[in-house]
Amino acid sequence: MDKQHRRVEDVELAAFLDFSQAADGLDPLALSYEIVDEALIMVAPGDGHFLVNRVIGLGVEAPAQRETIAHIAALYRDNEIARPFVHVVDDAKPAELETWLAEEGLVKQRRWMKFVRGAGPVPASGTSMDVQKIDATHCEEFGRIVAAFDFGDASIPALARLTERPKWHTYMGFVDGEPAAAGALFVDQGVGWCDFGATSPDFRRMGGQRAMLEARVKAALDMGCDLVATETGEAVEGDPQHSYHNIQWAGFEEAYLRDNYALAK
Repeated sequence: MDKQHRRVEDVELAAFLDFSQAADGLDPLALSYEIVDEALIMVAPGDGHFLVNRVIGLGVEAPAQRETIAHIAALYRDNEIARPFVHVVDDAKPAELETWLAEEGLVKQRRWMKFVRGAGPVPASGTSMDVQKIDATHCEEFGRIVAAFDFGDASIPALARLTERPKWHTYMGFVDGEPAAAGALFVDQGVGWCDFGATSPDFRRMGGQRAMLEARVKAALDMGCDLVATETGEAVEGDPQHSYHNIQWAGFEEAYLRDNYALAK
């Protein structure tokens, strides 16, 4: 893994560690987390969504241990999490890691494409939305808009906490005063990480996703970031790839694919 890719993996881990610390034990999500072999393991029995039930950094900072893989699989099975995601980069250590995952019943899923961009022009979305940086005043609306993207209602209070975290910067697009789109930016070590972008179903096709990307990229560059990153599912035949194309529109370039493993059904 080259230096740039490592920075991307590190900022994502830092972002979700911060999220986990904010949401730790918060009802009804009941998220808990631990660091094992320098990897972050998140478990949220209140919501089966893979974004709150995932393992980040496995085999990156330190080699994974065989017993850690068994622990991860048992943890998700015991908590009845049907589809957690265990992220694995190409050169994760040790070489036996893929074999160990298979032995514990973890199988490859659709991969995620990581995107990066540096300084440079940020295109204007042209949306009619009124885009604003928000604070905890709009925390519940933020949580509800993001949760509409396949999360359960149990995640709303945890997502709302992002509006209060100092390293997270949250944005919202309004239509006639109504919250319509949302997005979050995490900044650490000169890297901006764009995540939790979503548009309310009532306001689709109004440029909300591009508006949130524009706001967050501009903010990251204004804060001195020399690298901005994000991710979405890899391009596959038959998928319209709306998010993929919007990310590229915002000046991001494909960086690398990362494997995702989930429990076999």
